[in-house]
Amino acid sequence: MTLVDNAIYVDGVRTARPSTLDETFALLNAQHAMAWIGLYRPDSGEVQAVAREFGLHELAVEDTTKAHQRPKLERYGQTLFTVLRPARYIDSTEKVEFGELHVFVGRGFVVTVRHAESPDLARVRRRLEGAPEILRLGPTAVLYAILDQVVDEYAPVVAGLEEDIDQIEDQLFSRDPSVSRRIYELSREVIEFQRATQPLIEMVERLARGLSTTDADIELQHSLRDVRDHILRVVERADSFRVLLQNALTVSATLETQRQNDEMRSLTEASYAQSEQVKRISSWAAILFAPTLVGTIYGMNFRNMPELAWRLGYPLALLAMLVMGIVLYVIFKKHRWL
Repeated sequence: MTLVDNAIYVDGVRTARPSTLDETFALLNAQHAMAWIGLYRPDSGEVQAVAREFGLHELAVEDTTKAHQRPKLERYGQTLFTVLRPARYIDSTEKVEFGELHVFVGRGFVVTVRHAESPDLARVRRRLEGAPEILRLGPTAVLYAILDQVVDEYAPVVAGLEEDIDQIEDQLFSRDPSVSRRIYELSREVIEFQRATQPLIEMVERLARGLSTTDADIELQHSLRDVRDHILRVVERADSFRVLLQNALTVSATLETQRQNDEMRSLTEASYAQSEQVKRISSWAAILFAPTLVGTIYGMNFRNMPELAWRLGYPLALLAMLVMGIVLYVIFKKHRWL
């Protein structure tokens, strides 16, 4: 059902609960009143019906039908068109979910088109219906209350992001390999949060400047300045989150580089130790190879081998083996292979 709530207000008090848009239009034309129509993801036909009745500009209607707009405040004749990006923090997934709310404010009517679950506009209605002195100020007072609700719902988002950043700081020094990805994802959420909140400062200032100097509008200006102060605090927190995440990403990259350097150092040390072992083994193999070569040659037992019948042949062969081994040992020791 796209028509969530529909009411006619006279002097700040709800006087009728029309069940259809046609009934709302008829009652509004029959008495000096204000209509507040709440739509949730309406189809183009419903949007066009409202547009025809209240003379909404075709560009604003097109934006509402297509959605996916950035926060903005535009004036079309006597009608204000406002786009807001409410947000809520999902504890189960530790993610920020962004919605979209379009508000048309004109003489005697307020039309809200919600494209997500937030903000809680039913709460705004209950609050205003409990304070007729504010509601009787007209459609601009409704817009103020909606802005106030959207900004109030940013507070849990700020708290959730702050907790996520604290967890990231703990992960950084625990060498968690997934921390870089989480920093990147959280940075994207913070950037999106900045895009949703920063334009509100100028929007609220423009709205306050556009009010006349009547007593009622002065009260609204005071209220809008209070909303602006809240927005400034939210924006400042979002800016600080982005700086913290940039620093965290730098620290993460530094720690990752240090970890890689440590691994390379360990590999180099292991390779060096292995090379030293190979040197020692090769050196002893060479030392043992020399006498083995002599012994192998004289172990062939050919009849006509030189010095085979010589009396000093055997001691000389042993001496040659010993000398070759000592010479090789000295050479390898000199080159620090042993």
